[in-house]
Amino acid sequence: MIRVAVVGTGGISPMHIEGLLNFQNRCRIVALCDIYPEKAEGMKEKYKLDCEIFNDHQKMLSSGVKIDLVHICTPPYVHSEIAIYSMNAGCHVVVEKPMATCLAECDAMLEAEKKNGVVMACIAQNRFRNSIYKLKKIAESGIAGKIRCAHINSHWWRGHSYYDLWWRGTWEKEGGGPTLNHAVHHIDMLNWLEGELPKAVTALLTNTGHDNSEVEDLSLAILTYTDGSAASITSSVIHHGEEQGIELQCDNAKISAPWKIQAEISKENGFPVTGGNQALLNEIQYLYDSLPDLPYEGHTGEIDDILRALEEGTRPLITGIDGRKTVELITAVYKAGSRREWTVLPLQKDDPFYTFEGIQKEAIRFYEKKVSVENFKPDSITVP
Repeated sequence: MIRVAVVGTGGISPMHIEGLLNFQNRCRIVALCDIYPEKAEGMKEKYKLDCEIFNDHQKMLSSGVKIDLVHICTPPYVHSEIAIYSMNAGCHVVVEKPMATCLAECDAMLEAEKKNGVVMACIAQNRFRNSIYKLKKIAESGIAGKIRCAHINSHWWRGHSYYDLWWRGTWEKEGGGPTLNHAVHHIDMLNWLEGELPKAVTALLTNTGHDNSEVEDLSLAILTYTDGSAASITSSVIHHGEEQGIELQCDNAKISAPWKIQAEISKENGFPVTGGNQALLNEIQYLYDSLPDLPYEGHTGEIDDILRALEEGTRPLITGIDGRKTVELITAVYKAGSRREWTVLPLQKDDPFYTFEGIQKEAIRFYEKKVSVENFKPDSITVP
């Protein structure tokens, strides 16, 4: 039985708690921790948990309560601190997105994992969506050909009041806008699908509708790869309709999530034949339909994978290395957008954007955050 603590009981924590409760024969929640302990008490009551409540992760880990695994669901600026402390205490950790606010923090977390012989997993639950899992399988099969151009649309919408929450909308606490906190999942998926980081990135950062926030509410990035292929990423909290998607333009066909396929075939003059390559379309669709659904999706699917890794002594699908790659690409977008230049990857340790302090110094501040509320009333959220 794996004994679990959840640190941070805000909007994302129900996804973790509900996921864990799907596997009560394999794990048990023994502690909840929040700097607002009344929020943790509310979660304990809501889910009828038999667990201890703490207002500080250090107190929790020194309390004598036996804990094997710590789920970190706090704002990003304390992810590394809590993860490293937990791993130094001998616990495995699951870190919500993003892994950390900078590469220096990511590297310190990876070092703590190695030093303590524990496992660190990073949340990127969309890899456990049937649409994304099957897209990956189709891409890997080679049936559509090599990826030549990828379009990533991380389109979300958040009202003006979203950035009133005390830690949101500041570089110091949130670490960035939708590029870091919403598109993080789509950027992880892009890295997963491509199998590598791009060689260079350029980007535009702007804030078009949230004058209570220092950070961007929209970024547009262009990526180039060593083989000459390219990708675009739109990261937004200004898009009505909240329509996210991944489109892979491959040599032989377009494949995308939500699932859609198109495949052109050429006339003698180079123009497309009406109806496209129907034989290939049928072949791709047959392969897609033959793929079994995942037993669990989203956070529940990833938690199942993490528990299995701990039970079997293997590695989870999404490791700290994966989390770091995502943070590196996001950091490259911020550097390119802040300096209005092409940024070459990999980023080096002497790069100003490698550290939290360097990002704070260089980042564009679009507006001064003047309004701050301590907490919103409990309500549902939409999850990237």
